[in-house]
Parts: sequence; C-alpha cells; structure tokens
Amino acid sequence: MKMTKGQCLCGAVTVEVPEACVHDVSVCHCNMCRQWGGGPLLAVECKHDVTLRGEENVTHYCSSEWAERTFCRICGTHLYYLLHYLLLETQTYELSAGIFPDDRKRLVSQIYIESKPDFYDFAQQTPMLTEQDILDQFNSNS
Repeated sequence: MKMTKGQCLCGAVTVEVPEACVHDVSVCHCNMCRQWGGGPLLAVECKHDVTLRGEENVTHYCSSEWAERTFCRICGTHLYYLLHYLLLETQTYELSAGIFPDDRKRLVSQIYIESKPDFYDFAQQTPMLTEQDILDQFNSNS
C-alpha cells in the first residue's frame, strides 16, 4: 500500500496515511469547526493505518462527548478531528487537508451546510448535508 506523509508547520508532528485517504476532501461548516480554525474545516478521512510520530507534541482537546480536536503544541497546526469509537464501528480521523501535499485533491462533500455563513462559497458542486442528515447517519450506524 502506498503511503503519504503530512506534517505540521514546524515538522514536530508527522502523520502517515494510505495515499488513497488524501484525495477526497470534505468540508465542515459547523460553528465549532469555524471557531476552531477561523473558517470551515477542510479534512480527509482515514479509518485505518494512521501513523503519528511526535505524539509528545500533540495536544488533545475534547470538544464534545463524541470527538476531540488535536493540534501541534509547538506551532498550533490543526492536525485532526477524532471521532470516538462509541459512535462508529472504528475510530475515524478527519485529518486537516492542509498538512498533506496538494496534488490530486478534490472536494467531495460539505456538512452542516445550514451553519455556513453567507460570506463564502465553494465553486465545486458537492453533496450538502445538514446537521440532521449527519445525526441520522450516526443513528443508523448504531
């Protein structure tokens, strides 16, 4: 399996994932993601084979009962949003798309679309899910 490596701004934390994970970028417009990063979260999803190096430099913030957000404690780069096992069959990493090289990425979906402010839009046409759509997906997986 071909792997891709990403890193924070200072290089203290690196992440290695299967190359296939980093092509599809999803956008979250929820208020928490926008407050966390100053804009929507652009993320790639990986469920398996996530290798993190420099874990001593990773700070975890439990932002809700179902997930935590992580960042490099040195440079502040947002690394990933981690959904806990309780809601899904397997742990799911929503890794910041910006920590990986930009080649061959495509925007594939947007969630919490009802929370998106009017001052920005994406040119690509993607499926757009509401908060209720996401909750219904979680409930159908339980």
